[in-house]
Amino acid sequence: MILYGASGQAKVIYDLILSNNQVVEYLVDDNPPAGFINHLDVFLPTRELIEGKKVIISIGDNKIREIIYHKIKDWCTFETIKHYSAYISQFTEFGEGTVIMPKACVNAEVKVGQHCIINTASVIEHECVIEDFVHISPKACLAGNIRVKKGAHIGMGANIIQGITIGENALIGAGAVVLRDVPDRAVIVGNPGRILKYVED
Repeated sequence: MILYGASGQAKVIYDLILSNNQVVEYLVDDNPPAGFINHLDVFLPTRELIEGKKVIISIGDNKIREIIYHKIKDWCTFETIKHYSAYISQFTEFGEGTVIMPKACVNAEVKVGQHCIINTASVIEHECVIEDFVHISPKACLAGNIRVKKGAHIGMGANIIQGITIGENALIGAGAVVLRDVPDRAVIVGNPGRILKYVED
């Protein structure tokens, strides 16, 4: 497989792939760095380098991940990668291109969309719905029956009580405690969580 993106997120995903005894051929990046760990090659993306490959978009920013997806989706297929140390219920569903990091816990009847990042030691409880291009940061905790809409970002160590809906492209700050539904594009901070501002389009 190959990775699209060669920054910090790619280094974590590359390490995850190696720990699963899988192989990365090379990386592509719109701004290739001078080098990559283990001296892997990093090229400018071209159709010839991507076409027919299994690809993971190894970029943490949800919007950029979606842009790249639409750019290359007709050229390749997308891998879903799960670290061996993650606990994943047998009664879950994952979309293509999603990455589940070490020690994550995903419980029964969770549905995770395409090209999501379920980061290190995060917890997603029963019957949550995580839509496409969402990023759940390390040690975030989602109680049961939560819906996280497309493009939302849940910050490190955030806690969200059961039954909440997180709006599209919303941003939940690190350590926030979310007790009520969050509107689209809202930035939530604090305990209890409050709207600080709205994300600009």
